[in-house]
Amino acid sequence: MSNDWIDDEGFRANVGIILVDGAGKLLLGGRVSNKGWQFPQGGILHGEDPGEAMFRELHEEVGLNREDVELLGSTTDWIRYRLPRKYIRRHSKPLCIGQKQRWFMLRLLASHDRLRFDRGEQAEFDRVRWVDYWRPVNEVIYFKRRVYAQALHELGRTAYPHEMPPRPRWWPKRWHVALDKDIRQAKKA
Repeated sequence: MSNDWIDDEGFRANVGIILVDGAGKLLLGGRVSNKGWQFPQGGILHGEDPGEAMFRELHEEVGLNREDVELLGSTTDWIRYRLPRKYIRRHSKPLCIGQKQRWFMLRLLASHDRLRFDRGEQAEFDRVRWVDYWRPVNEVIYFKRRVYAQALHELGRTAYPHEMPPRPRWWPKRWHVALDKDIRQAKKA
């Protein structure tokens, strides 16, 4: 974590990447040696612009370059989450208690076969799936669900300018309540 940008409050600066293909499906990566799924994401280095970090992470995690995608939009502000106690590395300096993320929506221009997992020092993913718009909220580890819902809500119109996909009926009521609360708070800010 020596090059990571961790702010004074203990939040690690990070970029999240939502990649949509021509059929309107989103890319989810399967973590190496793990059954977990998530969007490509990664830390912002000290002094690095979030947009540059996003393109670096896009290349390292799924092998895509700038010309393989179209940038549709990014979140207007950081979206934060705290790590559950069991995931905090207490002996790391500086202490990281969570992440603040800037999210980007990209449209895939290249074919699916351009995806590669061997561009970074260590592979993050060993498989991918293309899923319906709101499915990632259910697939990601529990403490990131709210962030995923917020990012998808904010960036949805960039990929679906005429009508964003409705929230799924299978979502538990508490997810709808939490997202509605987050939307109201964002409007106040």
